[in-house]
Amino acid sequence: MTSIITGDIIRSRSALSEDLWLTPLKAVLSKLTDDASFYDIYRGDSFQLECSPIEDSFRTAVYIKAFLKSVKGLDVRMSIGIGTKNYQGDSVSESNGEAFIYSGETFETLKKEKQNLKLKTSNPIINKEINLYFRLALIAMDHWTVNSAEVVKLTLEHPNMIQAELAKLIGISQDAVSKRQKRAYLDEILELDGLYRQKVAQL
Repeated sequence: MTSIITGDIIRSRSALSEDLWLTPLKAVLSKLTDDASFYDIYRGDSFQLECSPIEDSFRTAVYIKAFLKSVKGLDVRMSIGIGTKNYQGDSVSESNGEAFIYSGETFETLKKEKQNLKLKTSNPIINKEINLYFRLALIAMDHWTVNSAEVVKLTLEHPNMIQAELAKLIGISQDAVSKRQKRAYLDEILELDGLYRQKVAQL
């Protein structure tokens, strides 16, 4: 079992320059894996990432969103497909299996459904439940400010740091970190991550 995240930059064509979104997109994918065969950037603003273990796929998607939304004007839509991998190619775009099909099919529905994160697995009950949670979580995530996204990004990068240590990294007060985490609904999103891990572990 593996998980595939397919995504693209929202409204990339209206960005002032390609570097505005291409540089951070390359940066976040290379941060997530040292092996370039596990991700691809194609059509300029679209990407695929293989994420393993499957339980990490929601947190990984949250991290990608926070990383990109910490750049003013950027946002991303993503689909997560969880399933088998039947063929290993030289790159993620050359590999195949259920996870790739689920992710690709679901990604094609995102724009029409106006939902920026969606899951597909072989279990329709899990899909329905998790996608409801995703829609609720996106009420917060889609409206993260640059400051909120930056705090989420740093919290995920340094999960063992306390607020005072995060504050020193950014150069703000501990109270400001606390307020930004609350505005981002970070505690609730991390609770959802715990639930997600329980659900997908059943697959």
